[in-house]
Amino acid sequence: MARRARSQEAKARRAEDLLEAAQSLAGTLGGVRHVTLAAVTEAAGLHPSAVRRYFASKEELLLELAERGWRQWRDILTARLAGARGLTPPETAAAISITLTALPLLCDLLTHVPLSLEGEVGIERARRYKTRSFEAYDTIVDTLTATGTMTNDQVQDLITAALGLTANLWQLAHPTPSLARLYAQEPRWAHSALDFEGRLIRLLQATAIGLSATGVTAR
Repeated sequence: MARRARSQEAKARRAEDLLEAAQSLAGTLGGVRHVTLAAVTEAAGLHPSAVRRYFASKEELLLELAERGWRQWRDILTARLAGARGLTPPETAAAISITLTALPLLCDLLTHVPLSLEGEVGIERARRYKTRSFEAYDTIVDTLTATGTMTNDQVQDLITAALGLTANLWQLAHPTPSLARLYAQEPRWAHSALDFEGRLIRLLQATAIGLSATGVTAR
């Protein structure tokens, strides 16, 4: 039993090494779209064939990081709003924006999860991601509803807007090297790629004010 426990502990440690390597590479290479399994295994100090013992694919590995990102966002947001009450819609929007932008990897992954990651893994892995991300989502919604003046439905609509805006603006704000050179030549085209956090806050605050003023919800 002791040998098996040590074996399980070693397996968990290697899986963590791979996840840490993928996260580091995403930051240094310019986003998760540039991460490859070969680079991850090399950075983690493992043989290229070893990764399949821990993750069936690159998509499964990145989906694990997205799942963890949701839990991190939940923890950061609930800690930030501990004891808060009566937040106005703009303050609620600011709390969402600031805590999201504190997690650059999650901001990046928000594009890739619906685009490729969750659809390219097995159904049980997708089920686990959905279950755990929605657990975090529910806590986030409940926290924002309890601490602010927006209704539960309005908060859900606001989070939907936040996720879509973040996914789009993050990619614009982190262009490929060729696009960065193009923006240097044509600064006017780079306007949407500037001021990621400030733009996200402004747009989300306007959305929050609109939702609260009209009282319209999607449900």
